[in-house]
Amino acid sequence: MITFRANSRALLPLVFFGFAHLPNPAAATNYDESKVGQYTLPDPLVCNDGSRVTSADTWFNKRRPEILELYRSEIFGRTPEAGTNATFNIWETSTNALNGTAVRKQIEINFSGTADGPFAHLLLYTPAGKGSSPTFLCLQFNGNYTVDEDPDIAIFPDWSNKTRQPAMPKNPARGRSAHNWKIAETLARGYGIAIINYQEIEPDLSGGAGFKYGVHKNFPPPAAADGWGAIGAWAYGASRALDYLSTDKDVDAQRVILMGHSRLGKTALWAGAQDTRFAAVIASCSGEMGASLSRRDFGETVDDVAKHFPYWMCGNFQKYAGHWTNLPVDSHCLLSLIAPRPLFLSTGSEDLWGDPHGEFLAARAVTPVYELLGKTGISETEFPPLDRAIQHDIGFNCHSGKHDVLPTDWDNFLDFADAHFAKR
Repeated sequence: MITFRANSRALLPLVFFGFAHLPNPAAATNYDESKVGQYTLPDPLVCNDGSRVTSADTWFNKRRPEILELYRSEIFGRTPEAGTNATFNIWETSTNALNGTAVRKQIEINFSGTADGPFAHLLLYTPAGKGSSPTFLCLQFNGNYTVDEDPDIAIFPDWSNKTRQPAMPKNPARGRSAHNWKIAETLARGYGIAIINYQEIEPDLSGGAGFKYGVHKNFPPPAAADGWGAIGAWAYGASRALDYLSTDKDVDAQRVILMGHSRLGKTALWAGAQDTRFAAVIASCSGEMGASLSRRDFGETVDDVAKHFPYWMCGNFQKYAGHWTNLPVDSHCLLSLIAPRPLFLSTGSEDLWGDPHGEFLAARAVTPVYELLGKTGISETEFPPLDRAIQHDIGFNCHSGKHDVLPTDWDNFLDFADAHFAKR
């Protein structure tokens, strides 16, 4: 185990005595590093029976399955393992999109293969004339028409948490979130980009009301204790999108990079943990129950997630509200499930709710797993300067600014992809 002292800047083993830090669940949100307190992390390289992992074989065949099972039973719930009946309809193709720089496809994903759906719409751009290309698969919050001013991107109804019904947007602004995606630059660097609105996979409605409209409805009702929550549903949808991309001749299915921001950063990590077909994972500002350490009393906490977003998780997660140190895992364990594949964590200096320092410490804490598997983790012991990315097999960057995906973040994502996938 690794123990941290309050205001510790480096990740070093420390002697620890007494009770582990247990925050007051009624306390106000802490943004003071000196008040974080002490905490001890579970060691991802120690098996449930106490034996230590010393080989890749033991990791993949014993310890990794143990950690994955803990996340399924205690945190995110069990995503159905039954084969999918999803079908795919490429209903629009242009070989001269974006002024001739791209092939555009718009694909309807029918998650059930029946008239009942649900349906999601995947927008795919690949570089024109390049053959199969490494491709970013991006989970996003809005309709596909918001990612670019391309007038041929279809507009579909959006879900409203207020009315709990889908409706066509009244004043759709094409390209309003284009700064988040840098599509032209991504294509120019030789990458495809596929984008899907998570609300179409399953509406993000408070109290889990979206379950009856999304992919949950295709399966038996989830068990209260370890049934899959909304994050599991969105991760399931990402894997079905990958099912399609694996069939597209313009996509290199062995080099699909999954990316998500905020709650979709958590989703990207969980999808990548379960589905090892994803060649790399990028999680932006994923925060609590994403990449930031849960045992750190800083910013959003386990209690906040359990209170405000219980439908994201399985029922068993609730028992850890106010009892963070009882968690059998912490965020570095989730990150370990991505190893040895490339992993990039992006955050922002003003995103204190998401705890940027906690994400950095988690990246440091998972480094021994990457090193065991012959990869390079985070050797830096000090939090890096802002806007200066660490580009190892684990990448990390904290941009100057808020909880967002900035254009400079995309530059880092592309550099990270180049380092791992530009050449086979």
